[in-house]
Amino acid sequence: MDLIYFLIIGAIAGYLAGHLTKARGFGILGNTVVGILGAIVGGFLIGLLGFSTSGRTLPRLVTATLGAMVLLYVLQQIARKR
Repeated sequence: MDLIYFLIIGAIAGYLAGHLTKARGFGILGNTVVGILGAIVGGFLIGLLGFSTSGRTLPRLVTATLGAMVLLYVLQQIARKR
């Protein structure tokens, strides 16, 4: 059940990050995948800062969205260099 919850939060985060950063070229499926990966990145970054998001939906969503935004930014920079 936790995996499904994680995937749903990641998908929502990818959608939000795509709209907040106005990311073009990844599409809804790409942004969803980036959101799921961004949830991992965001959790890692927040952990480095000493914060925890365990047990709460909104902090997890914010963390995943921020992680997805960071990942989208990095992917956009890589795409520009090609």
